[in-house]
Formats: sequence, structure tokens, C-alpha cells
Amino acid sequence: MAEILKDCCVPCKITLDELEALCCREKLCCQELNVSKVNDSEYEVEFLSDYKRTKGEEFYFVKWKGFPESDNTWEPKRNLKCPKLMKLFHLDLDQVLKRQKRRGIPKRLDREAALIMVQKAKLRQSLHRWETHLNKTRNHPGRIYVANEVDLDGPPKHFTYINNYKVGPGIVLNEMAVGCECKDCLKEPMNGCCPGASLHRMAYNDKGQVRIRPGQPIYECNSRCNCGPDCSNRVVQKGIQFDLCIFKTENGRGWGVRTLQHIKKNTFVMEYVGEIYYVNLAVG
Repeated sequence: MAEILKDCCVPCKITLDELEALCCREKLCCQELNVSKVNDSEYEVEFLSDYKRTKGEEFYFVKWKGFPESDNTWEPKRNLKCPKLMKLFHLDLDQVLKRQKRRGIPKRLDREAALIMVQKAKLRQSLHRWETHLNKTRNHPGRIYVANEVDLDGPPKHFTYINNYKVGPGIVLNEMAVGCECKDCLKEPMNGCCPGASLHRMAYNDKGQVRIRPGQPIYECNSRCNCGPDCSNRVVQKGIQFDLCIFKTENGRGWGVRTLQHIKKNTFVMEYVGEIYYVNLAVG
């Protein structure tokens, strides 16, 4: 006799994709996995790993989602409904053939080219998983993308994405003790607002662009201020507003960051944060 236990769960031994594929194979319906009688006989393409052309017809070697690579099959192009994966496959194939100094797509890929295509497909999956993790971690509007069109290196090792400073042992970051009483910090700053309290100018214009000289400090409004979250003197604390891409550089300098859209001069892009440690230097 089975007993139903409330609020009880155990870790699943397989991934959701594998579980979905298992339900399809066993003809089981599952609302949570979106498996029904309508689609239980449909199979999803995970990636394309090889190519050949026979009697004028194109075939692709398909890795099926939720199935081991031993179940890969050759499928005619007319049977496949994965235009995005097909486009990515040919982008990768063009790069491989270019490095091999070959013109045009051969009737069948050689073993080296086919192996590289598999590695590229798995690399893309690895980078996509890391990209998904980064976007679940972020606390800002701007999305993060990851790209490597240079080699087969996966996500950078020993890299942890953080949104705020990571404080080391013995370090305490105190909150601001005072705040301004302005209703409109840009148009009617009282006593110079937060920058004026430290004998400095307002750092931003009405579009959030920096208007002071490089090297001068910026004093933003804080949680103790009367102004609201739409205050013109709150820019950095709103986080990244633009989509950014972590990419592998072509000049051997490792991974870099670039923007994916035009950004006007003096506009805030991102804050560089890291770990804060206390260092005791003995002088003798």
C-alpha cells in the first residue's frame, strides 16, 4: 500500500529533459512536463552533429533530447523542424571548413570535422547553461549573454558572478548615517543634496549621464533620503541597464565583456565589485 506524504520530496536521479523523454517513451502524460497524448510521440532535436548529401538529398545526424548519443540517427532535412539549430550548425560548419581551407560543403564531412562539430555543439550547451545560471543570479534589468566563437574552451574556471561586494573576515560595511530631505534632488536640492553635504557637485544630469570630471567622487542618494527610487541621483544602485556579453577574445587575452547596443558617452554601464579583505602590514 502506497502512503502519500505531505511536504515530502526526494532528489530526482535524472534531469527534467531525461524525465520528459522517458514519459514520451512510456506513453505517460505529465502536465508539469507538458507531455500529453498529443505530443507524446514527438521527439525534440538537441543538436545536429554531422552532415551528408546522398543522391541530392541532405541528411543530418541528430542528437535527440533526453536520449543517449548511441540513439543518434540520420534524418533527412525535410523531416526536421529546427531552423535555429540548423542555422547554428551551418555557422559552426563554415568556421570548421574555413580553418581546413576548404571551399563549399562536401558531400560528407571527414572524421575530424564531424568531431569538431560535436564539440562545438556541446560547448554551446555548456555556455548556455552558464548563461542561464548568470541570469538567475543577476539582480539588474540588463541580461547577460555568453559567446565563444574562437575555440572550444568552456565557461571560465574560478569565476563567480556577484552583484555586490563580498566582505572578508573582520570587515564591516556601515550603512549611510544621513540622507537628504529633497523632494526633487536635481531641480530643488536642499543644502546641496547628498553631494553638497560633502562639498561636491551633483554628478549626473537629468538623463543619468556623468557631468563631473574624471577622478571626482560621486555621492548618490541612499535609503535614508526622502527622495524616491526615481531620483536622478540614483544611478549606480539601479544596476546594469544594458545587455552585456561575456565573450572569448581572439587576441589570446582570455574572456572579456562587451555591450550589445549603442551607449551614449558618460552613461553608467556597470559597477566593478569584488572581495574586500583586511590586510595588516607590519612595518619594522
